[in-house]
Amino acid sequence: MSVPAASTASTDSGIDPNSEPLRSRRRHWNNQLRTHARMRPDAPALRFRDETTTWSDLDRRVTALAAALHRRGVGFGDRVLLVMLNRPEYLEAVLGANVLGAIAVPVNVRMSPAEVAFLITDSGAAVVVTETALAPLVDAAAQAAGAFEHTIVVGGSESTRHLDYADLIAEDPSALPVIDVPDEATALIMYTSGTTGTPKGAMLSHANMQAQTLTCLQALGTRHDDVLSSAAPMFHIAAIGSMAPVLYVGATTVIHPLGSFDPDELLDTLERERTTSIFLVPAQWQLVCAAQLAHPRHLALRVVTWGAAPASDTLLRSMAEAFPDALNVAVFGQTELSPLTCVMDGADSIRKIGSVGRVVSCVDARIVDDQMQDVPAGTVGEIVYRGPNLMSGYWQNPQGTADAFRGGWFHSGDLVRQDDEGFVFVVDRVKDMIISGGENIYCAEVENVLFGHPRIRDVAVIGEAHPQWGEVPVAVVALTGDDPLELADLEPYLNENLARFKHPKRLVVVDDLPRNAGGKVVKPRLRETYGSKDAALH
Repeated sequence: MSVPAASTASTDSGIDPNSEPLRSRRRHWNNQLRTHARMRPDAPALRFRDETTTWSDLDRRVTALAAALHRRGVGFGDRVLLVMLNRPEYLEAVLGANVLGAIAVPVNVRMSPAEVAFLITDSGAAVVVTETALAPLVDAAAQAAGAFEHTIVVGGSESTRHLDYADLIAEDPSALPVIDVPDEATALIMYTSGTTGTPKGAMLSHANMQAQTLTCLQALGTRHDDVLSSAAPMFHIAAIGSMAPVLYVGATTVIHPLGSFDPDELLDTLERERTTSIFLVPAQWQLVCAAQLAHPRHLALRVVTWGAAPASDTLLRSMAEAFPDALNVAVFGQTELSPLTCVMDGADSIRKIGSVGRVVSCVDARIVDDQMQDVPAGTVGEIVYRGPNLMSGYWQNPQGTADAFRGGWFHSGDLVRQDDEGFVFVVDRVKDMIISGGENIYCAEVENVLFGHPRIRDVAVIGEAHPQWGEVPVAVVALTGDDPLELADLEPYLNENLARFKHPKRLVVVDDLPRNAGGKVVKPRLRETYGSKDAALH
């Protein structure tokens, strides 16, 4: 799909479309950055490892990077790959590329060289911004993908083929032209996790991110004096999406380094930074709740947010106990929608436990059957979307785009039901539903029950081919202790909470479940290892 071009035509007003007055009207986070730099220059924009970047500092560095990229041939619509851990330079690189109308392409740093090479080739990136520790990964990927123009390294590199990020920031930014970037121009290409196939690049525009901003402002009430802790990987839409409203109102973002997740270290940082809002995936919240209940900190949290994977009823009750003064807000969506589509208001989190909330006001949604007919309230169907936060399509993938938008609506792949008050309950992914003896078994429902057992710390349910029933469920679990657990041990508990045809027919105990960077269990890997050839096709 084509990328909107920068404005070049004259206007009836006589204003040059590439002039500052026209650009300043755009709904861009770059405009908000410039505004905060002028109006609140010394206010903190970013905090990282106890170091502060003010709004004027951030604007100066972003402008300098944009000028350096421009000087090296990066222009409107070009792609700039980002292969970095969480750090301020990540946001600088996103904003610096967008100043030029170029497109930032975040990359999961846990990918192999071959996977990164695919993204380089698929996106057609000419420039990669990385850091010292990850430069070997980029170099290995470049060998597989073929040469591109420039590798920029934060922290320096011994290779003469690399450009030093600090050197670029120190260059003269005065030659940077004023570039008017249309609201519909692509700001980001966010590649899907690829858990079900080859990654697809969702093209998200500046207008998409503005819609995301308005949704977050409405749902979370973000204020200019808030402090957001950004602990999710910055290559994930959950992190970038949560920064959009902060950039809009001029609040402070505390960037947490990536690495092994330490809940006590996180809580200490939340206490020290007086964090008011944080998003974590359920697997992280489980550890954080246990740590907070064992050693309570005096926190300033007013909003705790979760999403990207289902949360069990047991976890939601733990969150209410650990953070009684904070609103527990569930957010639900997907990369292609910038990402939020549903929000559970904190006031309803206990009354409607298990729901992801109502569809947000800027999104048009339906729940349909496989014939695209609306289903009645309480009936399971696929939720499909339209709205201003919806991507324009998949990068260089017209067939994937056509498949996703069949019938004129974006197909999410999420099976949900909606109650008579409009609250949405996620039942499963379309690809995760098991059909056993003609009965639909929703893996998420079985997982939710198993999560409530005191011996089970983590769980995923997959399908296994069966000669009589077609498929049967298999539970892959991680335990809370070292004592063995057999399927027979679970029977009394399962009999009380689940219809017998939904019971797992096999129990597999593992040390930990494989998860991707977004916190989602990588079920294809489990199916390959513990399922069957037929079941692995889902």
